Amino acid sequence: MSATAAELLDTAPCGVFSVDVATARILYANAAAARITARSRDALVGTAVTDLFTIEFEPVLTALMDVASGSPDDSPIGASAKLTISAERNSAIAVSILANSVRTSAGAMTVTMTLHNETERHVREKDLIDARDNAEAAQDTAEAALDRSQDALGASEQARKQAEAEKTQVQILASTLQRTLLPPILSAPTGMNVAAHYHPASIDEVGGDFYDVFPLDKDTWGFFLGDVSGKGAGAAAVTSLTRYTLRAAAVFDRNPISVLENLNTVLHHEFHGDDPRFCTVVFGTISPGPDGAEVHLASGGHPPALRVTRDAVVDFVDTTGGQLVGALAEPYFASASVTLRPGDVMAFYTDGLTEAIVGPGRTRFDDDGGLESFAAGKGPTTAPKIVDDLTSLLASFGDGLQDDVALLAFEVPLPD
Repeated sequence: MSATAAELLDTAPCGVFSVDVATARILYANAAAARITARSRDALVGTAVTDLFTIEFEPVLTALMDVASGSPDDSPIGASAKLTISAERNSAIAVSILANSVRTSAGAMTVTMTLHNETERHVREKDLIDARDNAEAAQDTAEAALDRSQDALGASEQARKQAEAEKTQVQILASTLQRTLLPPILSAPTGMNVAAHYHPASIDEVGGDFYDVFPLDKDTWGFFLGDVSGKGAGAAAVTSLTRYTLRAAAVFDRNPISVLENLNTVLHHEFHGDDPRFCTVVFGTISPGPDGAEVHLASGGHPPALRVTRDAVVDFVDTTGGQLVGALAEPYFASASVTLRPGDVMAFYTDGLTEAIVGPGRTRFDDDGGLESFAAGKGPTTAPKIVDDLTSLLASFGDGLQDDVALLAFEVPLPD
């Protein structure tokens, strides 16, 4: 036997005996045989092979030896069986035995027997079966999880589409309602130009900003611009009530202070309970003439009007001290009168413009006179141009624009 073959036998995973037929004693045992029989290799060599097996198997073992030794030289395995082997006659394990004959060079007949531990094989088979079952169970679990994930994804996609449809519907309703709160056209005073713009901070909600221009008689026009507190349907209701109240009040008494007092009476009576509503408003009248226009106005807590002369001089109409409309039973309203000359422009706006966030620490656009500087930088202007310039300014604020903005401007044009 070559050294390489001996090494292969010594490291074989199954037990190998070489048994002398004449004496039935073990001539060689490898390491696996020693492990299976729970004996040392030295103890196995010289031991009668029948001593390793239980008594009831000895007739089978004898027959196996006879069949194997009677086979021609180098024939394949002659027999196989399952049996119980006793380790030192104290315990038994199931093994499989395969045997065939080998004749040595000296002419002695030997039988080579291989032992396979059935318990180990069963354990390995069980481990393989368990691993397969676990893999199949894991696959089933993964497939079920995938199904649930796909179902959840489908439900999520359906919910997303539903939400988008609902959001679109809300936006359409908000846009439609917003348009009903603004005049479709503006009636410009005779010989003057007028421009307006409404810039919503969100297309999902109805804002509370409003404006209007309308004739009171052939010589005088009324106008107003304001901002109702809050948003949504509640603000829309107050906005609608405010617009119609202002128009009606101006018909009976066009004095700007009286108009705001009438509006305050209505709002304070309707919304003084658990849901108080108020607004800032500027109301005025314009009477065009051959040399310009006379403007009389009153403010209830509203930002001052911006005036730009034909020489690009910028100032604000002083209405300091006017109080919110609807908040108090008897508020104070500030009034002013202004004469617009040819080339002069007067612009009104809501506080969404001046309070837009433009810097760190919630710095607002008009904290340091930003609006006056902006208007002065544009030079002489017209009503449409100043509204366009301010609209572009609003777009530049991006997310800093946190409230709706209404713009309204009047101009006495220069003679041709």
